[in-house]
Amino acid sequence: MFSEKIVNNLKKSSWIRAMFEEGAKLVEKYGVENVYDYSLGNPYAEPPKEVIESMKTHVLSDEAGLHRYMNNAGYPEVREKIAKAIQKESGVELSKDHVVMTVGAAGGLNVVFKAILNPEDEVIVFAPYFVEYNFYVDNHGGKTVVVPPDTSTFEPDLKKFEESITKKTKAIIINTPNNPTGVIYSEETLKNIKRIIEMKEKEYNTTLFVLSDQPYKKIIYDDARPSSMLSIFTNAIIVDSFSKSLGLAGQRIGYIAVSSKIKEVDILINALSFCNRTLGFVNAPGLFQKVVADALEAEVNVEEYKKRRDFLYENLTKLGFECVKPQGAFYLFPKAPIADDVEFVKRAIKYNLLLVPGSGFGCPGYFRISYCVKFDMIERSIPAFEKLMKECLAV
Repeated sequence: MFSEKIVNNLKKSSWIRAMFEEGAKLVEKYGVENVYDYSLGNPYAEPPKEVIESMKTHVLSDEAGLHRYMNNAGYPEVREKIAKAIQKESGVELSKDHVVMTVGAAGGLNVVFKAILNPEDEVIVFAPYFVEYNFYVDNHGGKTVVVPPDTSTFEPDLKKFEESITKKTKAIIINTPNNPTGVIYSEETLKNIKRIIEMKEKEYNTTLFVLSDQPYKKIIYDDARPSSMLSIFTNAIIVDSFSKSLGLAGQRIGYIAVSSKIKEVDILINALSFCNRTLGFVNAPGLFQKVVADALEAEVNVEEYKKRRDFLYENLTKLGFECVKPQGAFYLFPKAPIADDVEFVKRAIKYNLLLVPGSGFGCPGYFRISYCVKFDMIERSIPAFEKLMKECLAV
């Protein structure tokens, strides 16, 4: 009766959503103050004042055409502002003709895959990774190839990366700061990835695109600075959103920016605009294109996230949890104290702790904590973590 593929995919659907739904049941049973839900990466911070003021200005103005269709790539003046901001950061010359506004980063990734993939093309992802990548690639006939990490740093295993590239490889997704680890890949690692890519392009006489999925780029700590992908990789495509950087997850606004160095870049841009339309997005939300263009320099309060990171990291490591300290995003990715991370997460539910198993990110043996939650909930949850650890050590 229904699509067999989709029905089968439902069985493999996101652990994140599954745990979020489990949390709703626990809240109904025990009350919200007694449930510690770390499942969903849903920014708790409200948008900065620049965003709110821009919304008011545009909604209350007599600006003609604000709610009509526009070019499938988005408003030219918005794209130009974003292009110049990226050019200033990367040193790579860009114009509005290298930018397409999208329905969030998820919409942007689907547009890119629709535009570049042929059936059976391969897309390399570095574990741990956002599991929806699998579905986005599959939506457009491609296949994901997972490269494991060096778990001492959670940067990619470069030897395995080199071995994973084949003649069918079309793209590599780089997500830094990373979901779920919060790790920022070093410039040395990125330059080694570039070296391997260029070597394999010559070997197979192919072009490999580097897709930088970077919604957490502005949520960074301790003076860390993510490298500019456009300045490192020739065939770089940035997919970004304002969901995390401006607290606008529900407004679904993002963009694709492609390097002007890409061969036949005009064809690629036209393909992206075409796919934006034919995938049914048509164009990104008009009002919020205007809003984000007014607020490119604005940021959410990163210090609030840092406070949560430091408190959780210090308390959990005191309890015996092993964890690489994140440099960005709003996640911790500790090692589970028992081998089976799924079993560990099930045990956590007994203490009203909602966590996500590392298996859901292609990295078994670990679990994700999303700390974009109220600080008092984090404080209340520490005794539950202590009880959970004691149970695991007693087995």
